[in-house]
Amino acid sequence: MIGAVQLGVVAACVVVLVPMGMAGYHLSRNKMLFFSGALFITLAIGVHLTPYFPSVTDFVTSVSSVVVFQNRRDSCLSHLHDVVWDVTPDNSTASLTYHKSWAWDASSSSVSACGFQKLARLDAADLLNGSWVVVAGDSQARLVAVSLLNLVLDSERMDKIRSDLFKRHSDYQIVVDEIGMRLDFFWAPYALNLTTLLEGFNRNRNYPDVLIMGSGLWHMLHFSNASDYGDSLQSLSSRAASLVSSSEHEEAATGSVLARPPPHLFWIGMPTLINSMLNSEEKRDKMTDALRAAYDEQLRQSNLVRQSSGPFLLLDVESLSWNCGVRCTEDGMHYDMPVYEAALHIMLNALLIESHQKL
Repeated sequence: MIGAVQLGVVAACVVVLVPMGMAGYHLSRNKMLFFSGALFITLAIGVHLTPYFPSVTDFVTSVSSVVVFQNRRDSCLSHLHDVVWDVTPDNSTASLTYHKSWAWDASSSSVSACGFQKLARLDAADLLNGSWVVVAGDSQARLVAVSLLNLVLDSERMDKIRSDLFKRHSDYQIVVDEIGMRLDFFWAPYALNLTTLLEGFNRNRNYPDVLIMGSGLWHMLHFSNASDYGDSLQSLSSRAASLVSSSEHEEAATGSVLARPPPHLFWIGMPTLINSMLNSEEKRDKMTDALRAAYDEQLRQSNLVRQSSGPFLLLDVESLSWNCGVRCTEDGMHYDMPVYEAALHIMLNALLIESHQKL
């Protein structure tokens, strides 16, 4: 309830400033200077009156909070890949092997402020409880799916399903009953396959909570055409944007708190390719550094990932694999599990940020 004193002050402002404005408009030869002064006086009075109007104060506070959170969220998302590696000889074995570990860069004040963390099994279970997770793509995507299941399942159960997970060119589905999480892996090595998958989600009006996709290696090997790859990514980007808008429309139309929000979208970037280590002559001939750079440029231009205003948050496996180095791969293309573990925890921390949960 606005008191009589506040109403009186507002009325006085109107009585004083309106005549000043009218006089200034007709009499002043420098109207811009006059109205600048009048605007300054109005803003000064408004600032002093704001604390007396709770609704205005609450509005300003809420807007400020949204801006601060948005800035912090964007800043933390941009530092998710600030990872350092420790690759050292493993003296516990007779053969020459290496121990690989990673952590977020503790020397960075920005990273420390974000409070990134490697999630333990129980924490990951809480985060993904009741979720439908879809992973689709080529062998890199399969390794991300393996890393996720390796986190949420105990070692005994993981050993039982590992052979099924690594079947070549096949889909895989599992429900983790303890946390109600369903994971579907779809073998979809080309962007065209991924687009078809998204069309199916839209057609059925059934959307996953988390969607992790990636492709490019097969296209590079079998088509070796960067512009064609770019065209397929643009088509995929358009379909993904349609998926997000359709799911948002469904949520708004139902008006139910039980309606699923739009899916969280992640794109698995292609790894660093070490040409001399690739395991076939065809791969060494076609999957060159120059072609890889051309494919990277097409991804940048496709508006698929957020760095180019797209819907997918990039899981930058290229930088992770590059920083882990040559000791983290046997075939110059597929990397050891710590690389995909790092990508997984980057994704989980992004989910924490985007779901407004405490880091």
